[in-house]
Amino acid sequence: MEPADGLADLVTTEYAKVRLSDVTLASATQEQLEQVLHEQQQRDLLESHGLTPLRRLLLTGPLGTGKSMTASALATELSLPLVTIRIDALISKYTGDTAAKLRVIFDAMAHPRTVYLFDDLDVIAERQTFWTDIVDGRRILDMFLSFLDGTQPESLVVAVADHSTLLDDALLSRFDALIAYYLPDSAQALDLLRKRLGAMDTSAVSWDEIANHVKGLSQARLVRAAESAAKRAILSGSDSVSTSALVTSLRELRRIHHATGFSIGAWA
Repeated sequence: MEPADGLADLVTTEYAKVRLSDVTLASATQEQLEQVLHEQQQRDLLESHGLTPLRRLLLTGPLGTGKSMTASALATELSLPLVTIRIDALISKYTGDTAAKLRVIFDAMAHPRTVYLFDDLDVIAERQTFWTDIVDGRRILDMFLSFLDGTQPESLVVAVADHSTLLDDALLSRFDALIAYYLPDSAQALDLLRKRLGAMDTSAVSWDEIANHVKGLSQARLVRAAESAAKRAILSGSDSVSTSALVTSLRELRRIHHATGFSIGAWA
């Protein structure tokens, strides 16, 4: 898809390479996503019985827990292109003209069998109190609802929101499944760190000690901490990561988050 009217920075199309096994998930979340994949892969069988596979998903939970990464993984598992629409950038760039720009995007997105990712869906709810024209805000929401209703049944729509309680009831009702994301527990966090440090020598790491420093950290921050410890080791001429180096990285990521109030990491 080639977006028109300077929208190329707001909409991207790619063939993702992330697998679902790359995302650290709670068991209930994993089961829901596997059900989505199973139904999508067997959609012809379901449709032959007058049934429709799950195809409009709302992923909610804290920042950095793998929601956007999941959309990439679903696209990979289904061998489909991933089209990402940045709602926050769209509204910020075209305040007052957003509805018209949304129409351009939606018209350009009329492709069969695609995974659509709408990032930061709660921006629509958060910005409604700031619209200079409340009618324009309602028009944007109505247009998005119309898009959801009109998407090809072969396609998968994935919307990401950090706070589902902010969303309009009419919007929530359009989704087939609400899938919750959580911060990793201690075992998941340690597993994630081990995987990210798989190319390094971690034989000297006391994982029991590391377990005391991972509580409350998101998947994105844990990955960042592992990468920081690995880079320090490599730049010092070593391929070995120590317990103290990893603890230092974890503490730094936590301190930066507390100081700025921002989440760290690209994956929502």
